[in-house]
Amino acid sequence: MDVSGKTREVTAREAAVTIPAYSQLAFLPERAAGCEIITVDGRRILDFYGGHAVAGLGYGHPRLTQAIEEQTRRLLFQSNAVALEVRAEAAEKLVSIAPGNLSRAFFVNSGAEANENALRIACSATGRGKVVAITHGFHGRTAAAAAVTWNAAGKSYGFPRLPFDVTFIPRNDIRAAEAMIDRDVAAVIFEPVQGIAGAFDLSPAFIKALRKQTADTGSLLIADEVQCGMGRSGRYFAVQHCDVQPDLLTTAKSLGGGVPCAAVVATDALAGTVGPGDLGSTFGGGPLAAAAIVAVIRAIEEEKLLANVREREAEIRDTCVTGPVRCIQGMGLMLGLVCDRPAIDVRNALLERDILTGTSVDPEVLRLLPPLVLRSSHVRRLAQALKSIDALPH
Repeated sequence: MDVSGKTREVTAREAAVTIPAYSQLAFLPERAAGCEIITVDGRRILDFYGGHAVAGLGYGHPRLTQAIEEQTRRLLFQSNAVALEVRAEAAEKLVSIAPGNLSRAFFVNSGAEANENALRIACSATGRGKVVAITHGFHGRTAAAAAVTWNAAGKSYGFPRLPFDVTFIPRNDIRAAEAMIDRDVAAVIFEPVQGIAGAFDLSPAFIKALRKQTADTGSLLIADEVQCGMGRSGRYFAVQHCDVQPDLLTTAKSLGGGVPCAAVVATDALAGTVGPGDLGSTFGGGPLAAAAIVAVIRAIEEEKLLANVREREAEIRDTCVTGPVRCIQGMGLMLGLVCDRPAIDVRNALLERDILTGTSVDPEVLRLLPPLVLRSSHVRRLAQALKSIDALPH
């Protein structure tokens, strides 16, 4: 693939003054529209990755753009030291689409911060010092969130000790869940669809077993919907597919459509355990983020994007088991294409064909996280590109 001089120049400039924490792809975005990224050298790349699932409405969505522009002119920022009508509206909209028992929102800036605060609430409310997570799960890179991330403590944790005891249930192992969740456990945290693991969807029976065992032991159930929430599963939240109501739910990524924001959604009872000063966030719930949240939820509702997600998922499943793809896992527009070769090779081949996808920690799984506004024509283009990549002989 030819890389333009401008791309090399900007990549070198950034590398010279930033901490080298990221591997980067060899193209330079200049602008974007709908589901396409337009590069400085004129390529139009179809985005099936959505900036790590952030671009839920795609790029340049008129409702979101207008809300951001109007809020910027009206009031760019004020802290939680004062009430804001737009923050109240954002919280009202968010709890209205959450599982029915969740009626209070606390706004923060990122998924890791949301999980950090959910775990803080759980430990404080129960007075217990043990958390249970699920193997292969990812919950963030801050101290508590990374502590409950599979394999982080042994590889990339970076801190000298964990903030609490942690054990991991093998995913979908109901008997292990029943044995491991006891009255010492403050909370169980899980992703209904495990994102970094390759869009692996936990079984409804396993999720229901987590709910029953936590209820029986007085532990709390935290649904991490940072990546799979906000319509990506075809429902507002993935736990709604199996009719499970967690005690706490976290959401971020596409919550603001590209504006950094996140939230913890909790029951009335848990909200009652939090007093002034127990939690805090300088930028969480700022007016710009709140306006974006309102715009995103209205767009999902009024443009019937949940139905669109389900329709596009069906098309992907029907047409994209072709070329290097052996099968598909996941839910909605959070899908893992299980490949017959290293997924990074398929990712690179698709990028040569101007389609952007993502990889995962499973080396055989290619991850799709496209905007919820994806169209049938985009799915056909992906299917044709996959078909053009020869399958390996058995």
